[in-house]
Amino acid sequence: MSAVDPGVYRSVIRVRQAYAFDAAGLLMRFYSYMMSIGTVTMLSLSGYSFMTSGLVASVISLSIFLLSPRVSKLVDEHGQSRVLPRAAAIVVAGLALMLANVALKGPDWLFLPAALLMGCIPNAQAIVRARWTYLIRTGRLGADAPSIRTVFSFEGMLDDIGFMLSPPFAIAMSSAFTPIAGLLVGGVVFVIGVTVMCAAKGSEPEVGWVAEEDGEGAAHANEDAAGAQPKSIIRTSAVVRILFVLMFLTGAFYGTFDTAGIAFAEELGNPNIAGAALMISALLSAAMGLFFGMVRLNLPLYKQVMLTSALLGAVYGTQILINSELAFYVVSAVAALTYAPFLIVSNSAVERAVPGKRLTEAITWVNSGMTCGVAFGPTLAGFIIDAAGATAGFDAGGAVALSIPVIALCCFRIIKRNVRDDAYEVMARTERKG
Repeated sequence: MSAVDPGVYRSVIRVRQAYAFDAAGLLMRFYSYMMSIGTVTMLSLSGYSFMTSGLVASVISLSIFLLSPRVSKLVDEHGQSRVLPRAAAIVVAGLALMLANVALKGPDWLFLPAALLMGCIPNAQAIVRARWTYLIRTGRLGADAPSIRTVFSFEGMLDDIGFMLSPPFAIAMSSAFTPIAGLLVGGVVFVIGVTVMCAAKGSEPEVGWVAEEDGEGAAHANEDAAGAQPKSIIRTSAVVRILFVLMFLTGAFYGTFDTAGIAFAEELGNPNIAGAALMISALLSAAMGLFFGMVRLNLPLYKQVMLTSALLGAVYGTQILINSELAFYVVSAVAALTYAPFLIVSNSAVERAVPGKRLTEAITWVNSGMTCGVAFGPTLAGFIIDAAGATAGFDAGGAVALSIPVIALCCFRIIKRNVRDDAYEVMARTERKG
């Protein structure tokens, strides 16, 4: 049984403490989403080869995958206001080096250390979600607190807004003014976001905070007893590892699907098909995320993980059937409806599988799986498309997508055991209070 309550977002809007950090998180996300496409656009417009542009963008993605979880681990251990300014300074130094090298027509190799520094970017999605979780689970919002799932749905909508708007903004700025304009403005916006986030100390999670309803649970009582430098959460949490793999596969089939879509549109002689399909997909995904937050689904969280994984994999697996423009649009639109619920439920599962004081790092690892997959997917698709055409790229993406429910099913017992059984009960109590 389930019910739809359009008024659930009123409880989110009433949380005035969230205004500052949500706005700051949106500004930080705005820059992070434009880094890859903004770099490719800037370098290609400046006369550098597409090979160089793609290589630098890939190094940025790889650096984010390697460094961003470490930044989040430091955030959990030392606090946001202490770590974010230092990490932001490293990112800005890398961006300044890259922009200066472009302006001075410097050597290609200098872009690589700049890209490595830019990968030190803090994960805005994890930082914001950690603040929301801290406010809700420590009882600071009282009986009117929104549910975790509603909050994550709202944040998912903001993710989609940033994802939709920032890449075209970077392209437009670089094309209309100067090649460095897009990333330059993005960097300024990022610095403003970090400044506002650090200034909003009232909602900043305390280091080592404990949830009000369960005191973190006996399963986590001894996790950090060995000292002040606990192991990385991806080493200690099976659920984080599983979700990392699922997110990697999700990013891989998305990258493959997008690349195959562009190639398919070119084969049809109308490159605008791919752009239109991607825009429609993003809008539908945002709308579905907003709607999913209104649904009170009476289903244990571990079952929600299995259900959304199955839907995501099965529906995106139908891309193997694409053989016409109409089929491409239909698959893109229908499949987009499954992404937001999967992402929301996955983040909720992380929130219930790890201690709150490790949440920033855990969410960052899961999101890094997506980043790594997105970097891998286009490379895989490029080899296959060059050899066998765009439809073969769709076949590869469909096979990757279908592996998601298979892996989730194989890991069912681990997910059930580690996503705590009280998750649905606690969320239901919170919703009834609202």
